[in-house]
Amino acid sequence: MTLQQTPPRTPTPTWVRAGLLALGFVALLWLLEAIDAASGNDLDHLGIRPRAGEGLLGVLFAPLLHFGWGHLESNTIPALMLAFLVLVSGIGRGLAATAVIWIVSGLGVWLVSPGNSITAGASVLIFGWLVYLMVRGVFSRRIGQILLGVILLVGYGGLLLGVLPGQPGVSWQGHLFGAIGGAIAAWLLADDAEDRTTRRGPQAFSRP
Repeated sequence: MTLQQTPPRTPTPTWVRAGLLALGFVALLWLLEAIDAASGNDLDHLGIRPRAGEGLLGVLFAPLLHFGWGHLESNTIPALMLAFLVLVSGIGRGLAATAVIWIVSGLGVWLVSPGNSITAGASVLIFGWLVYLMVRGVFSRRIGQILLGVILLVGYGGLLLGVLPGQPGVSWQGHLFGAIGGAIAAWLLADDAEDRTTRRGPQAFSRP
C-alpha cells in the first residue's frame, strides 16, 4: 500500500473572488427585478417606509429592489464596478464596509424621508461605496488607496451632487446617508487602525 500526498490547492485570487461576488450581487438584482415584474411589482412594497414599524424591513431589502428596469439599468454598471473595487482589497473588509453602509443608509432613510414615500434601489450602496473608496486612503494613509480615491473623485465626484435635494422622485436622503455610511465605514475599517495599536504596544508609565 502506498500513500500519495495530494498537492495543496492554490487559493483563488482575491480579484477573482471579488469579481464573482460583484457579478453575483448584480445578477441577484436582475433576478429580483424579474420576479417583481412578473408579480405586478409586489416586491416594491418591501422598500423603506419611513417611521413605520413594518417599514424597517425595508432597511434589509431596499438596496436589492428597483422601481422598474430603467432604474435598475442605471445602477448596474456603477454597482458592478464599485462593488468589485471595494471587495478586491479584501473580501472580509469589503463585506464589512457594505454592511455598515447598508445599515446606516437604511436607518437614515427610515428616520428622515417623507412619511408617504417608499425608497428602494442600490444607489444607497453606490454612494456609500464611492465615498468609502474616496476617503479610506485618508485614514489608512496608503498611497494606492489615496490615488484611487483621487481618480474616483475626478471621474465620479459630480455624482455626489445627488446628495442634494431637488430631483423629483430621487431619494437624496438615501444618497446622503449612503455617503455618510461610506465615510463611517472608511473610518471604522481603516487599515492603520490595528497598525497604530500594534505600534503603540504596552504603555510605559513613569513617575514625574
